[in-house]
Amino acid sequence: MLHSWVFLSLLSAFTLATSDAFTKKVLNGNNEYLVAWFRLLFSVPFLVILWLFIPVPRLDTGFYSAFVCALPLEIIAMVLYIKALKFSPLSLTLPFLSLTPLFLILVSYVILGEKVSFKGGSGIFLLLAGSYILNLREIRGGILKPFRSMTREKGSVLMIGVAIIYSITSSLGKMAIQHSSPLFFGTTYFIVLTIVFAPIALIMGRRDIRKFIGDKKYTNLFTPGIFYSIMVASHMLALSLTKVAYMISLKRTSVIMGVIYGYVLFKEKNIRERLAGAIIMFIGFVMIVTAS
Repeated sequence: MLHSWVFLSLLSAFTLATSDAFTKKVLNGNNEYLVAWFRLLFSVPFLVILWLFIPVPRLDTGFYSAFVCALPLEIIAMVLYIKALKFSPLSLTLPFLSLTPLFLILVSYVILGEKVSFKGGSGIFLLLAGSYILNLREIRGGILKPFRSMTREKGSVLMIGVAIIYSITSSLGKMAIQHSSPLFFGTTYFIVLTIVFAPIALIMGRRDIRKFIGDKKYTNLFTPGIFYSIMVASHMLALSLTKVAYMISLKRTSVIMGVIYGYVLFKEKNIRERLAGAIIMFIGFVMIVTAS
């Protein structure tokens, strides 16, 4: 029998990948700040209802400091994420989310002197190998050409930036959870994030806001928002049923699903090596997360 947290984690992965795919579709000709905010906005009604039934834990300065420090970083990551979806193929951007634990390990080594296990080291190797395979067709230009091609793809560079920021926000999030609870932190965090990001989105998208309100075709914004709200709901529920590392590892299958969407919906090329690279990076991600 399939465990509830497994089903919910896979549902979270599927709805995230689906939301990303539909977000990429509506980004064509639309303001990315408004698209990002509308995607968040649709999750708020569910989160508010859920938040009303969550016991409020005893909060201290550890919770508040982690919460406040994470928010601006999360906004920057969200903007970079949406821009990456807008500028580059899904199959060349989403796999780089798997680099987050790599940067986490590097930060902990530099600051704390913590060393990785053999399993973790093998995971790092697979992450690097997978990122190389994503651009394998460029090898005709030299053995280092796939890595150089990566830096020329704007979306890939932006998503690597997202992975770096996520390595910081995930640490801050863990700290906030330790000083509260997974469900309380998750729901409160997304609600506040939506509120704080609202003026930024409305200012940056002020020239396009009338189009969003007056043109019927902008109802397409509902679709990524609805799938994103289901992602948030399933994410929170799965998080309450199992260990964070297990849940996040399974949810990261969204990267593989996103590559498939890139081929099916956008006819992206070189899909075989990109899918292979994404799968290898996912395996490396799981090895690092479960080794910690």
